[in-house]
Amino acid sequence: MNRRFQTYLLGNSHTPLATLAGGGLLIIASNRVAFALVACAALLWVYVLTVLAAFTAKPILPKRGLMVILLFLSSLIGSLFLLVLWLLNPLLALGSAFIILLCPVYCMGSELFTHLDSQTLKKALVKTLMDAAILGLLIIAFALIREPLGFMTLSVPVREGPGMVELFKEEDGRSLFPIRILSSAGGALLLLGYGVALFRHLRKPYIQEES
Repeated sequence: MNRRFQTYLLGNSHTPLATLAGGGLLIIASNRVAFALVACAALLWVYVLTVLAAFTAKPILPKRGLMVILLFLSSLIGSLFLLVLWLLNPLLALGSAFIILLCPVYCMGSELFTHLDSQTLKKALVKTLMDAAILGLLIIAFALIREPLGFMTLSVPVREGPGMVELFKEEDGRSLFPIRILSSAGGALLLLGYGVALFRHLRKPYIQEES
């Protein structure tokens, strides 16, 4: 792995993977792969459009209370995504509403918005895309573990009907019953705990370098 990319992932407290410590979005959105895909799309939408809006309005944005203004701005952008999803499929939007409304909170956790003045638009967009993509792919990876083992199925979002369709369904999964704990919030916390432990283990060399 590229050293610069490794440092970006693991080497500071604002890294995208540092949000594992506050994994509310990760736990909720990784329940189903369909919801995870929606969360990934919402993260990309919110992060990128918030950066574009912030750079467009940078000349008139006050220094004081900037983060509060950006939080309201990203919340408005997240609401627009929810509206678009509602027009496509109301049931899917209803099931994903809380997930989408959490995305602006995670967006404001990015280091980018605390150093907005020192960034160029090109660098900001690249970093924003990386932040959103890493978090989105992490949610999808968790969902690909939780849904097949917990529900014995795999879902994808669709425009018709209930908003998602199951690609397969295992009717008799009694032999794997104990592993179905992963479909619950407790199982997600257990999986998250292993993820946080792995992250801290990988980040340890960078902490030693900083000290």
